[in-house]
Amino acid sequence: MNADQPMPQFADVLAAQERIRGKALQTPVLSDTALDQVAQAKVFLKCENLQRAGAFKFRGAWNTMVQLTPDEQSRGVVAYSSGNHAQAVALCGKLLGIKTTIVMPDNAPQTKKTATEKYGAHVVPYSPEQTRREEVAAKLIDQRGFMLVPPFDHPQIVAGQGTAALELFDLVGALDTLLVPCGGGGLLAGSALSAGMRSPQCQVVGVEPELADDAARSFRSGRLHRVVNPPTIADGARTESLGQIPFDLIRRLVADIITVPEQAIVDAVRYAFFDLKLVVEPSGALGIAALLSGAVSATGRVGILISGGNIDAQVMTDCLD
Repeated sequence: MNADQPMPQFADVLAAQERIRGKALQTPVLSDTALDQVAQAKVFLKCENLQRAGAFKFRGAWNTMVQLTPDEQSRGVVAYSSGNHAQAVALCGKLLGIKTTIVMPDNAPQTKKTATEKYGAHVVPYSPEQTRREEVAAKLIDQRGFMLVPPFDHPQIVAGQGTAALELFDLVGALDTLLVPCGGGGLLAGSALSAGMRSPQCQVVGVEPELADDAARSFRSGRLHRVVNPPTIADGARTESLGQIPFDLIRRLVADIITVPEQAIVDAVRYAFFDLKLVVEPSGALGIAALLSGAVSATGRVGILISGGNIDAQVMTDCLD
């Protein structure tokens, strides 16, 4: 976090909501499903798998890129991402007329790589086992003068992501619990900002894979932990660690961060497909996995942010078998 970057506030989420209005979709909230009976709770599913570019990431990318000055936009932007942030930045770039370059791991889902290129971005692959994506992006910035649009550790990104939960609360009212997938922490931090003002009694709980438990360990210890290239099926949660800005907000505003095993994630993707009639990627299914597996005991009115639906055909096939 740079010293000149202020911590995002709820007012920034409200401002982001105005900036994305008419650009991002107000995604539907699914309720009265079979999940109510299974969970013994009233469950509301915020379907960001139906967002533009297939994930919540469009919100933060647009809120950030639309605020770039004409000079900054003319220089082009670079982002690093395993897929969803990549697609969001690429699509925003296409809509805003900004050239985009994406640093993407060579093990990213082919579906996400193809979609990113379809939106007009130049993809620069790298090996997560040999180098860090931040280093690759830094070299490109030095060489080409690009503006960086980070995936989560940025106040405008966090504020933009917080609009998803804001919409949920404005549509359904107060909740007892809100389950939010956690990778770099931008969505979780933004959601907590919205919950604090729209539903102060709501317990905001982050969910991440057991194999990528850096956020849970960081939350409990009070210092950032890292997990390098974790082998989880939830590719959107393979981030090495929480961003500093999200971490500071999460420590202050989030009730807990829990983890779920790989099989629970697979089961959640399958359940979403067969029982909820939703196509959800593994990272997007983390909240459902927490509820189905019993990792969290949530009663009353429960919100779940389904963060994305960009899943490879082979991964979906493996989950459904």
